[in-house]
Amino acid sequence: MSRSVDLSEGDANLGDARAAWRSHVGPAARELIGRDERVFLRQSLSTPCLSAVRRAEGIWIEDADGRRLMDFHGNSVHHLGHGHPRVKAAIVRQMDDLAFAPRRFTCEPAVALAERLVALAPPGLTRVLFAPGGSEAIEIALKLVRVATGRHKTLSFWDAFHGAGFGAASVGGESLFRDSRLGPMLAGAEHVAPFACFRCPYGFPAPGGAPDLSACRMACARAAGFVLGRERDVGAVVAEPVRAVPYVPPPGFWPELRGACDRAGTRLIFDEIPAGLGKTGRMFACEHAGVAPDILVLGKALGGGMLPLAAVLARDDFDVAEDLAVGHYTHEKNPILAAAGLATLDVIRDEGLVARAADLGAYALARLREIAACRRLIGDVRGLGLLIGVELVRPDGTPAVEAAEATLYAALARGLSFKVTQGSVLTLSPPLIISRADLDRALVIVTEALDEVAAAQGLT
Repeated sequence: MSRSVDLSEGDANLGDARAAWRSHVGPAARELIGRDERVFLRQSLSTPCLSAVRRAEGIWIEDADGRRLMDFHGNSVHHLGHGHPRVKAAIVRQMDDLAFAPRRFTCEPAVALAERLVALAPPGLTRVLFAPGGSEAIEIALKLVRVATGRHKTLSFWDAFHGAGFGAASVGGESLFRDSRLGPMLAGAEHVAPFACFRCPYGFPAPGGAPDLSACRMACARAAGFVLGRERDVGAVVAEPVRAVPYVPPPGFWPELRGACDRAGTRLIFDEIPAGLGKTGRMFACEHAGVAPDILVLGKALGGGMLPLAAVLARDDFDVAEDLAVGHYTHEKNPILAAAGLATLDVIRDEGLVARAADLGAYALARLREIAACRRLIGDVRGLGLLIGVELVRPDGTPAVEAAEATLYAALARGLSFKVTQGSVLTLSPPLIISRADLDRALVIVTEALDEVAAAQGLT
């Protein structure tokens, strides 16, 4: 299962690298961390915290003692950077004009945002529902599939994250959210191994991370299609078109699985909560594969990195629940949230951020592959746009978990924040507004941190 190292893992897992990081945490941050721990319930990846933020602007976060970090994590909400002035201005204007719309009433910003999303969406997605977060949006999609198809089963992939609610965690595949102490998950949630060319779960090696389709013949897609052919009552396949780990699917994966869904009468739900809205160098990640889903879910960056907002975009044939309440939320058509969403889409368009992500992402991938060529610690470099993974390996090819965690903290000490996914993948997700100069500086930090760790652990 996947393991994510965040800025906030609990003291029970405190290692040497994290202990060394503590020496960089100043007195103001320490004081606030202590207060935080006394009032918040502890949970993995959240509390206790490792530092405290007092300011976030552009690509930077600043801790309580004034120390600045480039943010290549941002919980995937910071496509526009932190505190974009146009989004802030739109929120303030909307607060003055109309701050709230009770349920059963609509308002101009909510309708305008729904119309804009439909205009941008892949073909056929003509209906919208808003939700307060991605987890809730995934569960709306699951409800719509049940009503439209009469089927309750789902097929999704191990190691995926689709949200923390019971329904979303059930279709997700991360053990952290499916622990037996939480009790039974949603009935009918089936899983298969995901696409992962560098560490193919079906045992086909991929030298250099590139898929050898002549060998594997897309075993990952074929396995999912096999299940759909055997279990004829699966309502939906739920998946990220590009995994946020990140992993890019092998060529032809989604057309193959889209065809299997169509033959089985199964709907395809794409979770683009972290990777949509330009992050991969296309407005929607599924555009890389040329495949349109039946339902597409957005979130995170849709609120401009300031407000919680998610959206479900669906085909017209899902408009079948008029007598039910499948997404009946207090802030369903909140005008302030909608204004933030509209401003976010305006900024992405006006600043050319989709093309910028494609250009800078290609540049960063090329630079990282040059860096990897002379470093044994790096097993694979992969990604699309500004969603990039650097997988670390030990000499025997196994995941270099300790080295990845140590690299994270060594980079933090130099002023760069990112996350580690699946234990050994440095996941770099900078804002789409980043300059090439700042991107270059971040790549230097990653290189310095890797070299420091490789020397210390004898992995040079």
